[in-house]
Amino acid sequence: MISLVTDIKLSIRNLTRNINRTLVAGFTVAGGVMAFLLAGGFINWIFYDMREATIHSQLGHIQIVRPGYFDKGISDPYSFLLPAVSPELKLLEETPSVTSVTPRLAFSGLASREEVTIPFIGEGIDPERERPISTRLTIMEGRDLANMKDAEIILGEGLARSLGARLGDAIVLLGTTANGSTNAIELKFVGTFATISKDYDDTALRIPIPFARKLMRVEGSTSWVVLLKNTDDTAKVVDSVSGKLPVADFEITPWFQLADFYNKTVALFSKQIDVMKIIIGLIIVLTISNTQTMSVLERTTEIGTSLAIGLRNNDVLRLFLVEGLLIGVIGGVIGIVLGYGFAAAISAIGIPMPPPPGMTHGFTGQILVSGPLALDALVLALVTTLIASVMPAWRASRMNIVDALRCNQ
Repeated sequence: MISLVTDIKLSIRNLTRNINRTLVAGFTVAGGVMAFLLAGGFINWIFYDMREATIHSQLGHIQIVRPGYFDKGISDPYSFLLPAVSPELKLLEETPSVTSVTPRLAFSGLASREEVTIPFIGEGIDPERERPISTRLTIMEGRDLANMKDAEIILGEGLARSLGARLGDAIVLLGTTANGSTNAIELKFVGTFATISKDYDDTALRIPIPFARKLMRVEGSTSWVVLLKNTDDTAKVVDSVSGKLPVADFEITPWFQLADFYNKTVALFSKQIDVMKIIIGLIIVLTISNTQTMSVLERTTEIGTSLAIGLRNNDVLRLFLVEGLLIGVIGGVIGIVLGYGFAAAISAIGIPMPPPPGMTHGFTGQILVSGPLALDALVLALVTTLIASVMPAWRASRMNIVDALRCNQ
C-alpha cells in the first residue's frame, strides 16, 4: 500500500513536469469518453423511447391470454377467450406494482365508408381502463373513445386516409362471427391515432369492447393487458403472477417476448456501440502510447540513474503503468463530466430527427446518459490507457543501465 501511494505521488510529479503533453493526452481520453457517452446516450434514449412507446401504445407490460393463443389464436381467436368477469382479473388488479388491467378483444373484418371497403385489424377496448396504458397512442385528429356506451370508432392514421374518412362519418364494420355467420355494426368516426408503427396504423382501429363483442357475438376478451408502475419490475411481477394463476388456464407473456421489432433494433444498435467502442479505444491507445513513448525517450537518463541506484525493473514498469492509469482516470472523469453536461444541454434543445423506416412522423431526440454507460466509459478509458502504457513501460524497465546513462552525453 505504501509503495502504491509512493508510485502515485511520483507519477503525479512526472505528469506535471510536461504539463502540455499530459493535457493533450488527458483531453484525448476525455474527448473519446465524451464522444462515447454522447453517441451511446443517444442510442440509449432511442432504446428507452422505443421501449416505452411499444409498451404504451400496443403491448402493455404483460399480456395474459389462454395457453396457445399467440401460436394459434390468429386463425381462431374465439377458441381462446378469457371470461369477461373473473376472480383472476380482480387478483391481477390487486397485485403490487400493477397500475391497471384492461381487457381487449382482437377481431378483424372489413371497414366500409360509402363505396370504399378495406380490410382491418381491430381491438375492442375499455376506454377508461385503456387510457393509462395507451399514453403513447397519439390522437392526431378528433378525440379518443369516450366511454363504453357510445357507438364510436377511432382509426389508424393510414386506415382513415385510405377510407377517406372525415370526423363524424358513419363507418360500417363487417365481420365473421365466432359461429361463422356474418354480422355488421355502424359506428361514428371520432378520431385518428398514430403509433410508432406505420404498418399498424395503416390497418388498425379501436372500438368500445361491448360493440366488438356484439359484432363478433362473443363474451369475454382475447387478452388482459397489464400496466405496471415501473417497466423494470416486469420480470418480478411475471414471477409473482405465475404463482397465482393456473398454468393450464393462463399464459403470462411479458412485453419483451412480443416486441420483435424492438428486440431486433436493440441487437443492431448494440453492435454499433461495440464497433464505436473499438474505434474510440484504438484512438486512445495510439495517442497514449505515443505520449508514453515520448516520455520514456526524454527520461532515458533518469531511468538509467534510477536503475543504477537500485530501483528494480518491476518498479520502473509499475511507475509508468501508474502514470498511464492516472491519465485514464483524469481523462475519464473529465470526459464523463463533460458528457453529462453536453447531454443535458443537447437534450434541452432536442435533436430533430426525420421519420425512421416504418414510421410516418419524425421525432425530437434526446441523450440519456445512464450510470452503467458512464461506468462503461470509465472502464474504457482505464483499460485503453493501461494497454497503451504496457509497451513503453516494458521498454523503460528493460533498458541497459550503461546505455541509458550515456544517452544524453
